[in-house]
Amino acid sequence: MMEPILREGLSALSLPTGGIPALIRYGELLAERNKVMNLTAITEPAEAARLHFLDSAALLALADFRGEAVVDVGTGAGFPGLPLRILEPSLRLTLLDAQRKRVDFLREVCGELGLEDVECVHGRAEEFARERREGFGLAVSRAVAALPVLAELCLPLVKTGGRFLAMKSVDTAEELNASGRAVSLLGGRLEKPVDYVIPGTNIPRRLVIITKIAETPKKYPRTFAKIKKNPL
Repeated sequence: MMEPILREGLSALSLPTGGIPALIRYGELLAERNKVMNLTAITEPAEAARLHFLDSAALLALADFRGEAVVDVGTGAGFPGLPLRILEPSLRLTLLDAQRKRVDFLREVCGELGLEDVECVHGRAEEFARERREGFGLAVSRAVAALPVLAELCLPLVKTGGRFLAMKSVDTAEELNASGRAVSLLGGRLEKPVDYVIPGTNIPRRLVIITKIAETPKKYPRTFAKIKKNPL
């Protein structure tokens, strides 16, 4: 059921289809593990193909990931990072999540798919930034959080000249308007967002693009308690 949806969707995005068997196996592992732990509310294979895999894959048509060191912050069940790595093998991927069970699942998936070079890290972004500050060309996130919060967690990980890509709904005009100060304080610059429709659906999505134009001041990121209590 997933294969024709993935093939049609990837073709619509002008992306290679060689990763489809790995995506299908990933989907099977996700559905199996979701029976015993809460990884996703999307369990029907066709929906997973569109709303997880093709939504993630769309980023490859909107930004150049080739050869980049990429960190997926708050990756959850591996989105968008793992489909990006399956479809673009040249990128060097780090999956970061604060829940150990999710990270254990991702390690099993990577082992099953032969993706030994994918780094799966259990940790909080604000703590991870102390070790890997400005160590990535791209940070991506589909996590549900306000943009100023995501920017403070993600921009410190991005090197100057790199970018942070946040996957959002199209109803973000107010959020974007309220994020300019925070992004500037963190060394970033908001670019014009890119709207797209998930292939095979009528669901619109928005990719928020922040370019890192200067080093993030060392005092950021703060502890998550402070970030949450007093967003920039």
